[in-house]
Amino acid sequence: MPGQFDAAYQRSITDPDGFWADAAEDIRWSRRWDRVLDDTNKPLYRWFVGGELNTCYNAIDRHVDEGRGDQPALIYDSPVTDTITAFTYREMQQRIARCAGALVQQGVQKGDRVIVYMPMVPEALITMLACARIGAIHGVVFGGFAAKELATRIDDAKPKLIVSASCGIEGKKIIEYKPLLDQAIEMASAKPARCIILQRPQVEAPLVPDRDVDWNTAMETAQPVDCVPVAATDPLYILYTSGTTGVPKGVVRDHGGHAVAMRWTMKNVYNVEAGDVYWSASDVGWVVGHSYIVYAPLLAGCTTILYEGKPVGTPDPGAFWRVISQHNVKVLFTAPTAFRAIKREDPDATHLARYDIGCLKALFLAGERCDPDTLSWAQEKLGVPVIDHWWQTETAWAIAANCIGIEQLPVKPGSPTKAAPGYDVRILDDETGEECERGKIGNICVKLPLPPGCLPTLWNNDEGYISSYLSRYNGYYLTGDAGYQDEDGYLYIMSRIDDIINVAGHRLSTGGMEEILAAHPDVAECSVIGAADQLKGELPVGLVVLKSGVDRSETDIVGELVQMVRSKLGAVACFKQAVVVQRLPKTRSGKILRGTMKKIADGSEYKPPATIDDPAILGEIGDALGRIGYAKT
Repeated sequence: MPGQFDAAYQRSITDPDGFWADAAEDIRWSRRWDRVLDDTNKPLYRWFVGGELNTCYNAIDRHVDEGRGDQPALIYDSPVTDTITAFTYREMQQRIARCAGALVQQGVQKGDRVIVYMPMVPEALITMLACARIGAIHGVVFGGFAAKELATRIDDAKPKLIVSASCGIEGKKIIEYKPLLDQAIEMASAKPARCIILQRPQVEAPLVPDRDVDWNTAMETAQPVDCVPVAATDPLYILYTSGTTGVPKGVVRDHGGHAVAMRWTMKNVYNVEAGDVYWSASDVGWVVGHSYIVYAPLLAGCTTILYEGKPVGTPDPGAFWRVISQHNVKVLFTAPTAFRAIKREDPDATHLARYDIGCLKALFLAGERCDPDTLSWAQEKLGVPVIDHWWQTETAWAIAANCIGIEQLPVKPGSPTKAAPGYDVRILDDETGEECERGKIGNICVKLPLPPGCLPTLWNNDEGYISSYLSRYNGYYLTGDAGYQDEDGYLYIMSRIDDIINVAGHRLSTGGMEEILAAHPDVAECSVIGAADQLKGELPVGLVVLKSGVDRSETDIVGELVQMVRSKLGAVACFKQAVVVQRLPKTRSGKILRGTMKKIADGSEYKPPATIDDPAILGEIGDALGRIGYAKT
């Protein structure tokens, strides 16, 4: 007999119309759909065609109408400004309605684009939901993003309005946004008619006459407006994929399928319900922030936390435990890199003893592959299920997950468990396109159609959507990740397709090697890249960050690492070199920049990605690789 999860999964694949129609009953519609799935224009599928709704109504107003108006909707916790403020659903409704009125006052209408270039402050969420309220399309760009990259997004989205702030705060550093914004607008050919600027106490930004409007002034003079019904297939937002340069790839999210999927995941994936406190320790500049700081928790009637701080340094490695304890967090969702940072600074979790986190029922990790050592450390210290799940900017929610709200399955370290309902995941051979046998690494794909919530296309670029994701294998979405499926149907995401290296004709996963290196007791974090080699094509090179307090010779540690890989993978891996570094280059969302490090190792030209957290680190990586004979120009 199949278990509850297997039964739910099978129904989602064999009867997607019935499965998602049932899920859609949890959304309030102003007009019901004509068709659940429209497949008349393959491969461009659409969900809930003919339906009308308003995402802001479902996320905010509905809870007020249904008697939850006095429940906290949002808790703003900012250790960098020493501020904690809670907003009820009723208070959010009032603020969002007035913000929507301010947008209308500045000429924004249904279908217009609004770029949001803001730090982690409540006004960012309020603006996003205000756009949804009037049918405008928001495009959030990570606060502090480089002017050139912001300019390319302005030119692609052609916003009527930009909402920004005078500054952001990164740890102890103040980042002035206004000079970057002004420079981006000067560079862009598509000039916004207006900008609304939130003046923060830390920095007062000069306003450009006849273009810039002070946030408080705009709100004071605005009249609140009601929700506007929009088509289920209308765009809710555009989100540009991290690392994009040149012509941006703007992932589009629709209203109907997105609302249905987001609400469904809260109970079924995370096992949280209305009234529970849910914390996604991410940023609204990334898809995790869109999905699980803003939309999904509010659609489900939860209390969501907006955290303006870091896992360490604001003020110490106990920051996460303080937030969980103080706000009664039931589920935490963050990136593995956050826990690796905590583990590196406080390997014995001494700070955890200061807090009671008995309220925490589960920890979910995503964004980077979670190495088994980090997962085991978190399980041991927290005493709750630690669940790795896997998804992408393009999908908005988990492709693979241990759906604990349906049935909690056994955890296998290194695996995000099984494909989630709605995702028909297949492992296809790189060359033949045939389905791989269990245990063999191949390209991870999803048989079309993608479930609700996933991107229906790219902004103004159907052809780009098809060529980027749907053209490699007919009838499949190419995830860009490589991995395998075991005999129990568990997925293992080993690396990006580009990170599968070819060593003397053998296709090897850098992720598999990283898993081995991460198990070394002195290693806090690591990465493996494939460096060019004249004889073998590529050779694996490890870069490792040591735990705080480790005081052993690099030679001894590297020797142990080489032996560990050799004993686990054999001589075929040709793993012979590693180097200790102080830190790894990452995007602001925590992804390790393996491709950039490979270019450094090969002595190739490279451009620091716009999303890099700290460009100075690339010089350190070059010096380290130079010590072992790489990074030669």
